[in-house]
Amino acid sequence: MTVAHTIFNQLGGNRFAFMTGSKNFTNTGKGLQFRLSRNKTVANFCIIKLNGSDLYDVEFVRAGKSYKEVSTVNGVYADQLQAVFTQVTGLYTKF
Repeated sequence: MTVAHTIFNQLGGNRFAFMTGSKNFTNTGKGLQFRLSRNKTVANFCIIKLNGSDLYDVEFVRAGKSYKEVSTVNGVYADQLQAVFTQVTGLYTKF
């Protein structure tokens, strides 16, 4: 199982994709990148990377003609991924 697949499952899998409207999930080698639907920030991409401490670094960016970092949360445990995602974007990951 790849790191990206593990992150996707920890976020909630297909239920996460349905609830948040996220799409275009891509394996980046050390993590997962996906496109966000409209949310309370201007971010349109989320990049989650596994760092050297076996924790995740979550980055929310606005990509288009330019690349702008909107928010970054470092050192996130697997069980905190959904809460961090909801806190930053305002999109709920489960019912």
